[in-house]
Amino acid sequence: MRIAVTGSIATDHLMVFPGRFSDQFITDELEKVSLSFLVDELEVRRGGVAANIAFGLGSLGMSPTLVGAVGADFAEYRSWLERHGVDTKSVHVSQTKHTSRFLCTSDSTQAQIASFYAGAMAEAREIDLKAVAARAGGPFDLVIVAPNDPVAMVRHTRDCREHGYPFAADPSQQLARMDGPDVRELIAGASYLFTNEYERSLLLKVTGWTADEVLDRVDRWVMTQGADGVRIEGRGHEPVTVPAVPVKKEAEPTGIGDAFRAGFLWGRHVQLSIERAAQIGCTLATTVLETVGTQEYTLDRSELSDRIARTYGNEAAAEIESKLRV
Repeated sequence: MRIAVTGSIATDHLMVFPGRFSDQFITDELEKVSLSFLVDELEVRRGGVAANIAFGLGSLGMSPTLVGAVGADFAEYRSWLERHGVDTKSVHVSQTKHTSRFLCTSDSTQAQIASFYAGAMAEAREIDLKAVAARAGGPFDLVIVAPNDPVAMVRHTRDCREHGYPFAADPSQQLARMDGPDVRELIAGASYLFTNEYERSLLLKVTGWTADEVLDRVDRWVMTQGADGVRIEGRGHEPVTVPAVPVKKEAEPTGIGDAFRAGFLWGRHVQLSIERAAQIGCTLATTVLETVGTQEYTLDRSELSDRIARTYGNEAAAEIESKLRV
């Protein structure tokens, strides 16, 4: 399966506030909110949605093509991704801007307040997927359109339709930035639509569509639900609900959705059922939740199988393990 992952490539600056953000909010004063949180920890890690998904796919044995824009400061990061199986030859390097920065603070309840500096990401709109596919060796079997420069996201979706590449729509963070017509264009015709519960409500608000109208336009709607796992719906398909894998010790939540997507899409690549793909996705998500940094985990075949067996049963573990190459 030839897969392209388009989206952000960034450096994550992850901080931890030991209290609760909500305790600092005064309902009647939210229009004038001005807060500063003294944090206890700072971790600087590799990140970006597309890079995180590509790293996960590479760690599971695939060779995804990463598509995005970076600055001249990308050399060490490029080497890291290539060592983990990611094809970075189609990454655009800006001559004037730095690689994107994600600054995120998590509180004691795992609530987050974050900011994202786009930097070189704005130049992703210059990337032509047909040219990327030609360099990669042929048409893509799937293109993931993940959060990115909004103009680039629309262009990549149009390229997929024009050239017949199946695509997965993952608008997530950019739902707060994009308008209804663009979001509707991102979604229509997607093989997979990824959102979490909050993004589901925001997507319906932005598009003006009902949930049924969304389902009329996508093959599968994959909605992650945090500690409650994931629910997958599609016209003509029975809904699939998969519980989350129990967490040993929460470390940092950034990147768990990206890890789920990597596990889920790897599962579909090796022809696992929707349910089994969601199970490996949930397992990978929990692995990241237990790790500080979105790409700091390593995968061990026996440990993965054991966690899957304890959560989903021996039959699920045996079926998934038979496909693993880690």
